[in-house]
Amino acid sequence: MKFKTMVLVIVSLFTLMISNNSIAHSNENKQNRIYPENSGYETEAGITISEFHKALKLGDKNKARSLLDDNVIIFEGGGVETSADEYANHHMIADMKYIAKIKTEILTHSVKVVGDMAYSISKTKSTGQISLKSVNSEGLETMVLQKKNNKWKIVHIHWSN
Repeated sequence: MKFKTMVLVIVSLFTLMISNNSIAHSNENKQNRIYPENSGYETEAGITISEFHKALKLGDKNKARSLLDDNVIIFEGGGVETSADEYANHHMIADMKYIAKIKTEILTHSVKVVGDMAYSISKTKSTGQISLKSVNSEGLETMVLQKKNNKWKIVHIHWSN
């Protein structure tokens, strides 16, 4: 009888520890989430977008390039780049240096998947210091993705602020 009671107490304590740990991690994930809840970031296309943003922030040129379709079209600052290689060899490095120095908060974000195509629309707030210049701006980002060979690739980006 004592043995059964002891086992019951141990199992109950173990269950309580696991559930408390899960609650703590759940709250931690909500606090550290950079994309708004239920925005579509959890879809495969949304994860691709998140990985692209992360690669740019970390300066991982190879990872960022791998998420772009070879024929991606990127509108940025009134200009256009018409391939992933063109972007990787021109604006990407400058974008990475800029993004690494500022804090970007995602204000709104929505990913919609329609078959093998997806689109993402987001509004951001960027703050920080670049050299002697203070940054405090809102930006807009639109992305179009296409699923090719079971992988989501970014086929179009439009950035503006």
